[in-house]
Amino acid sequence: MLIYNAKIYTMSDKGTIENGFVRTEGGKIAEVGEMKDINTLPGETDFDAKGGNLYPGFIDCHSHMGMWENGLDFEGADGNEITDPTTPQLRAIDAVNPNDYCFLEAARAGITSVLTGVGSANPIGGEILAMKTYGSPRIDNRIIKSPVAIKFALGENPKKCYNDRDESPTTRLATAALIREQLYKANRYIADMINYEASIGTEDEGTMPDYDAKCEALIPLLKNKIKAHFHCHRADDIFTAVRIAEEFNLDYVLIHATEGGKVAGELKEIGCPCVVGPIIADRCKPELKGQTVKNAALLYNEGVEIAICSDHPENPIQYLPLEAGICIKAGLDKTAALAAITINPAKIAGIEDKVGSIEVGKDADLTVMNGEFYDVLTEAVLVLIDGKQVKQPKGETTDEEDSENTRIL
Repeated sequence: MLIYNAKIYTMSDKGTIENGFVRTEGGKIAEVGEMKDINTLPGETDFDAKGGNLYPGFIDCHSHMGMWENGLDFEGADGNEITDPTTPQLRAIDAVNPNDYCFLEAARAGITSVLTGVGSANPIGGEILAMKTYGSPRIDNRIIKSPVAIKFALGENPKKCYNDRDESPTTRLATAALIREQLYKANRYIADMINYEASIGTEDEGTMPDYDAKCEALIPLLKNKIKAHFHCHRADDIFTAVRIAEEFNLDYVLIHATEGGKVAGELKEIGCPCVVGPIIADRCKPELKGQTVKNAALLYNEGVEIAICSDHPENPIQYLPLEAGICIKAGLDKTAALAAITINPAKIAGIEDKVGSIEVGKDADLTVMNGEFYDVLTEAVLVLIDGKQVKQPKGETTDEEDSENTRIL
């Protein structure tokens, strides 16, 4: 497809092209340029943006898409395994329902990629993955990267979940201790495996350590092949996450960082990114009493790398661009807000070679909008994911067609 007569926000070193075109081929971006340099005549299946804004497909850096399903209660709730506080071996790919209707809503709103995974009941919850919001009904064919990270949780959520069960952890002390214990066990497991492999064929050949699914799942994390995502709200919990990450030399991200703005200077010195959100939310528990829509701006203005998330289903994912708009209203730079739902989450997730900006060779995940991305009145008039059209330019489909699309994505 050729998209032309568009204002292109490339989110790359090319900046913004005031009047340009993008050509896609084989699901990839094949050409990006200014209209004066176009050498291909538009055809009937090409798209005239008529001066509309062309953005990279938006990316939600933290959600639970498909883990808590649309319109279901316990039957579709697969995000928290509250039977064991440390479950790093749980794989999101085994629980996410890619045919959940909310994926289609996300795609139609221009959110083309999403990080999704377990909730925050357990101190160590399990794996997080990155996937496309539209495509094959088989999740394996929608994966961008799996796993992206291991989910950790600090603060009130693990305390509350296990206090209700009269089990550990019921304090912040125990939450941190359980995380450390499992990470130390995994490091010991790695050392034992190395020693065993070195002994093979020698007179002192040892015995192979017993298989440990939890330790195996943590090996990529401890070798810095994937990241740690720490759920944390209060400033003290933020620094507990930092303390643990530095103790084990983890590559890590702070998720929510609700009081991050209060300690933005320290976070800048530390150099860890923060994924803030949900922005459209109430102060529903004590650790959120310091919540402010200025948080993203406070962090960014201090020099902290940020992304904005919906935390779906806490906030419906289709409102991710509006969350960025609220952050702009609260003082966040407009370009920074756009980066926080495009290239920044791609970098944080380690998928920037595929998505997050409009560059030749990247996936053809593109969104044409008839206004500014953050405006509540703006519509996505064309969305491509891997070069495939999601939303018809003529408008919404019928409810009956929606139902059919949820079955044949």
